[in-house]
Amino acid sequence: MKITKNHKYTLIHSSEKSTSSFLENLNTELDKLKKENIIVTFSDDFKRKKEDFLLFLGIAAQKKELGTSFVLVYKDVNADDYPEDFNIVPTLIEAEDILDMEAMERELGF
Repeated sequence: MKITKNHKYTLIHSSEKSTSSFLENLNTELDKLKKENIIVTFSDDFKRKKEDFLLFLGIAAQKKELGTSFVLVYKDVNADDYPEDFNIVPTLIEAEDILDMEAMERELGF
């Protein structure tokens, strides 16, 4: 797992070969990242299934409760296969757009 921070969000890149090992590592880091927006990207060479991504629903809900955003980026994804309030997109640009939209919604009290 590689973590990179900028002024807007923390980018976490998964290089682990299994979703369970990545989740274990991510959960270890989450306490340090409570107040930060998080974007998670996945290696192109490792294929993940819909069920793998659904394991992140709890983290997404927790981040929303804390008033921050959580977005997954995976190039071979159909966002319509996931719950509406679960942020999963095919590109980093789209993930950054979601962060901006959610920040505006929080400012407006939605």
